[in-house]
Amino acid sequence: MTHPVKMSTGMKIFSWLMVLWNGIGVAAFFSQVMMTPEMIAQLPEAQQAVYRDIPAWSYSAYALAVFGGLIGSLLLALGKKLAFPVLVVSLAGVVVQQYYNFVIIDAIKLMGWGIVVMPIIVTTISIVLVLISQRGVKSGWLN
Repeated sequence: MTHPVKMSTGMKIFSWLMVLWNGIGVAAFFSQVMMTPEMIAQLPEAQQAVYRDIPAWSYSAYALAVFGGLIGSLLLALGKKLAFPVLVVSLAGVVVQQYYNFVIIDAIKLMGWGIVVMPIIVTTISIVLVLISQRGVKSGWLN
């Protein structure tokens, strides 16, 4: 008789930390979506144009990224293999959002190289979550 493979304690802790991380991403999403014209007017001129002109498809990608990340991380923490496809969708949202930020509007030109730090962290974490969930499905500790 084979025993089911269990998720390690370290992986459980990591997964719950990723739930928290992605919860912060959801909060950041709502913070951006709920910016009023008065709040946008307080930003530096270059950033004002960025926040005024965000297309719906970029917001949609942002929503997929953060909500997919939150739900996928929660599924990962709960040991569900559905985490993998949900986290893949989240990563796709991250990639589309970064395409908008760095190709369409050239955020580096508008705001400087400091703007790349958080997107690098977000993209890296998204990739790691996809790889971990894929490994969990293959190894059997996500079911």
